[in-house]
Formats: sequence, C-alpha cells, structure tokens
Amino acid sequence: MQPLLFPPYKFRFKNRENKVAIFDEIRKKFIILTPEEWVRQHVVHHLIYDKAYPKSWINVEKLIKLNDLTKRYDVVVFNPDGSIFLLVECKAPEIKISQQTFDQIARYNLALKADYLMVTNGLEHYFCQMDYANEKYHFLQDLPSLINHKI
Repeated sequence: MQPLLFPPYKFRFKNRENKVAIFDEIRKKFIILTPEEWVRQHVVHHLIYDKAYPKSWINVEKLIKLNDLTKRYDVVVFNPDGSIFLLVECKAPEIKISQQTFDQIARYNLALKADYLMVTNGLEHYFCQMDYANEKYHFLQDLPSLINHKI
C-alpha cells in the first residue's frame, strides 16, 4: 500500500482468501485491506496513539439514518456524555478531496452534530471546528489532542 502522510504505525496483517486483511483495533477483527481501509486504519491509529483518544470512545463504520437514507460513517469519536466530539470522512488516496466530500460530511453532521470534522484521503487532511451558535465552521491546522483539550 502507498505511504500516507501519517506517522509510521505497526499494523497486523494476514492473508484471507488470497486477499490481505488488516486488523482493526476498534472492531477487533481483520478487515479486507482496500485503499480506503488503509486510510481509515491510519486515522484510527492517529487518534489513539498520537491524539490520546481512548479506544472505547471511538466507533468505526456504523450505520446512520439521514432522512430516509441509510449511510455509513467512517470514524466517530464520542464525548463521555455520548455526544459526538469528532466525525471523520476517509477517502482512498487516489480520490481527490473536493467540495462533494465536504458536502457529504456536512450532510452526515446534520444528524450527528459533531464538535469537530476531519476529511482525509491520507495525503491531504482537513480539520474544522463547528460553531453552531454562529452557523459557521473554522478550519484548523490539526485536531486537539485529548491531553490539550477538555472533553
């Protein structure tokens, strides 16, 4: 798999039905390694090992209901009170981050109401903090780590 703009992490791999699978520490199982899954696993490791978010607060690939449609988010980090701290949208490295990508995470966030958003293809990362009172968002250089942020 292609190198991504994240620190190097140790992943567990295995071959399954002539396909490579990567171990997901959140779902606690091996997942077929696709380019998007490669990005998703880097994000999960980044949140756990660099940002110090507890594994128990992280959820990966769960269904959400948007109007009458069922969609699946990539990664969510919860606050201790159950509200959503962070919503992450992952794309494969060959997918360019576009307005369509931001529109997608914005639609998901209408239902989820996260404090922070992250969009990444593993090569480009975008972070924003939501400002619901003023109906705006603010782009950030990085996400707050748990050590530097009171959740």
